[in-house]
Amino acid sequence: MGPHHYGWWILLHLVLFVFWLGGDLGVFYSSRFVIDPARTPPARATALAIMSGLDLGPKICLVLFLPSGVTLMAMDPHGATLFGIALFPWWFVAAVWVFAIGWLALAIAAHRTHGRIAIVRQADLSIRAAVIAAMAAAGGYTLLAHDPFGVTTNPRWLGGKILLYTAAVAAGLGIRITLRPFGPAFVRLQTQGSSPDVERILRRSVNGCLPYVWIIWGSVLTAAALGVFKPAANL
Repeated sequence: MGPHHYGWWILLHLVLFVFWLGGDLGVFYSSRFVIDPARTPPARATALAIMSGLDLGPKICLVLFLPSGVTLMAMDPHGATLFGIALFPWWFVAAVWVFAIGWLALAIAAHRTHGRIAIVRQADLSIRAAVIAAMAAAGGYTLLAHDPFGVTTNPRWLGGKILLYTAAVAAGLGIRITLRPFGPAFVRLQTQGSSPDVERILRRSVNGCLPYVWIIWGSVLTAAALGVFKPAANL
């Protein structure tokens, strides 16, 4: 592919970054209304619907970040090989896209059903765990090895970027675990009204996600900076 094709893939990667971070900011802002006890239960239900709708965007971007990043690496591999074989043949890139589309379908289904379908929820969680393990290994090797995969351009920035993506995926799992008590408590709010116990659970669930949110924001921003500046790279 020519340079103009490479530019389009870079643009896609940047658009995913913008929508991921921007969508997350919208989710954070609307969550403040969801846990505001001064607002009526119907108003808080509306805020939750807005928050849930906004949250789908970052989930899509997180998934598509993987194949778009692999595509960019394949278009500029700098001689990367594994056991003497080119690391990014076309069929591998195509396989990553097929995998990502399947993962995306599961992620959207889990989001729209609010995790109520056990097999969908478990499949999505299993994929995320596998991605975390694979990306942590690839990122760690790229960051620490001398000339990883035979690449002599000092791609440690890329190893750092992969590890930051891994951290963002892991933080997303942390958010899911922290939010488990939220659903039942919000149902109680809508059916029985507010109470100190319900408000405490809602606040603890949402505010307990904040450290994970900060990890995601920091990871996405730092990964973008590494991708732009490529510190210490010999290009």
